[in-house]
Amino acid sequence: MRDLAYLKLMSREYPTLESASSEIVNLMAICGLPKGTEYFFSDLHGEYEAFIHLLRSSSGIIREKIKETFGHIISEEDEIQLANLIYYPDRQIAKLKQEQNYTEDWQRIALYRLVQICKEVSSKYSRSKVRKKMPPEFAYAIDELLHVDYNDDNKKVYYSEIIRSIIDTQMADSFIIALCRLIQNLTIDNLHIIGDIFDRGPRADIIMEELMQFHDVDIQWGNHDISWMGASTGNPACICNVLRIAISYNGFDVLEDGYGINIRPLSMFAAKVYSDDPCERFMPRILDQNIYDAVDPGLAAKMHKAIAVIQFKVEGQIIRRHPEYEMDSRILLTAIDYQRGTVVIEGKEYPMMDMEFPTIDPSDPLKLSEEEEELLHTLTLSFCHSALLHKHIKFLYSNGSMYKCCNSNLLYHGCIPMKEDGSFDEMAVNGKAYKGRALMDFIDKQVKKAYFLPDQDPEKEASRDFMWYLWSGAKSPVFGKDKMTIFEHYFVEDKEASRERMNPYYKLSVQEKYCDMILEEFGLTTTGSHIINGHVPVKIKDGETPIKAGGKLFIIDGGLSKAYQGKTGIAGYTLIFNSRHLALAEHKPFDPKKESTPKVSIVEKMRKRIMVADTDDGKELARRIEDLKELVAAYRKGALKERIR
Repeated sequence: MRDLAYLKLMSREYPTLESASSEIVNLMAICGLPKGTEYFFSDLHGEYEAFIHLLRSSSGIIREKIKETFGHIISEEDEIQLANLIYYPDRQIAKLKQEQNYTEDWQRIALYRLVQICKEVSSKYSRSKVRKKMPPEFAYAIDELLHVDYNDDNKKVYYSEIIRSIIDTQMADSFIIALCRLIQNLTIDNLHIIGDIFDRGPRADIIMEELMQFHDVDIQWGNHDISWMGASTGNPACICNVLRIAISYNGFDVLEDGYGINIRPLSMFAAKVYSDDPCERFMPRILDQNIYDAVDPGLAAKMHKAIAVIQFKVEGQIIRRHPEYEMDSRILLTAIDYQRGTVVIEGKEYPMMDMEFPTIDPSDPLKLSEEEEELLHTLTLSFCHSALLHKHIKFLYSNGSMYKCCNSNLLYHGCIPMKEDGSFDEMAVNGKAYKGRALMDFIDKQVKKAYFLPDQDPEKEASRDFMWYLWSGAKSPVFGKDKMTIFEHYFVEDKEASRERMNPYYKLSVQEKYCDMILEEFGLTTTGSHIINGHVPVKIKDGETPIKAGGKLFIIDGGLSKAYQGKTGIAGYTLIFNSRHLALAEHKPFDPKKESTPKVSIVEKMRKRIMVADTDDGKELARRIEDLKELVAAYRKGALKERIR
């Protein structure tokens, strides 16, 4: 018999033999249900409109459910209208009211159709699980409607009265919205975000708010997430990178309206210090128009250059503090000949395209000017005191990690660093070497220390600096390249100088034997398991495919970000894993004025239908059942007393 102290704790929740036995029956029944549907997204990059549409439409699956349920009865136009109602109920109801089409007949038909779709998507869940997802105020009525038997003459009037009373009491709006959200909720059981929520797109903060409302979500940190997490710790290099990227993509709304970051000091500094410099190579890429915080492109270019120069200075200071990073060759401000206008990179001299550096002292290029120091201090305070940013960052920590093993799938954003010979590459920290899974676990701990250690802790600064290394270091699993050549892109014309070489992982992982090696390293079987990656856009227009290594590796960054769609030819992927198969949804570039249902293709059928008992949750339930059986045995033997009232 198990430890009695543990069983006594369990008895508080199940005080009688009957209650414990009833829960065993309930859990065993749940284990016999099909597994829920998991959705995998990657590289959202602030594209909130496209992502929210994919989330609410379940990447086209809700449209498929409508077609399966009503395809032979209603027109395609009605299918689209019903789908849009489910995705955006508030918006659609307001539109119908404005057009004076929100009639009782429309409400009655809409309620009937929504109930039918809700029945379809809830069919593989227990009744209690579905009821828990319902809004309490409508749970009774929805539960009754979901279990209508239209062949039962005794209940026909009863069910009709429910619908009539909903309309008569003017509760149809709220009830329809509740049904639509329940359908969305039931279609996606688990949501996995394989990194890079931030940067490039207009509003990562809106995506974070949406994720925080979702019932079951986990996040594997990407390099852009790490950069924002580092900025929230007060790391100046991460702050500069976050600002530089936001400005370069015209992302002022996410900074100012989203997170309340005060960038006026930067604009004033840039306008003054770079007043005579056109900063032509720093003009922003305007993929999205700012709604709240429009900034003149010329001023934005000056701000862009100003923060980039500060970034190169503070990055050089970090590199000097940490010789173990082996990045001395990346302190390029010290490699410039300020008289001749050249720079030496990896032993080769290049002419500089821009030598306007009013804040750089050639005798000490990494030293911040007094104005730069004051500006950086002000910006750091703004990041450290943004309440919404820290709310989102804490969510990234509580729901995130470097990797996740889930239902025979290994999820991580970038790579597992490897050498050319196929072995795992090592990172040495304080005389100890880490590689493979041990490296990912070590990094996970360091990332947490950077944020949660108190400021006076002696490890704080090193952990905070390490966040920047993860953003751009050669052995960082979330970066996966030999160097980040931002400096070269700005100042050197020769494209060879700005070439970034991918970690050998990306060449090796397309071979099944190396995927097997990685899966075994993380304790997964090589049969039936997969690696799910993001980070590197799949150029489908060039013939690339997201499925590699004989179906063991999925790379699902297909370019949700507008910045990549010209290169990829599509707008990203969703990987969908239900009880019967794995499917890929191929996204079209999002246009709110057009129907954009993704193309869904089954890529792997399961050998047998996967039930809850076969999942990681099922294993937890099995352990729970064994504990409950021990509790029942303790009650029967008199080792524990039942609490009967």
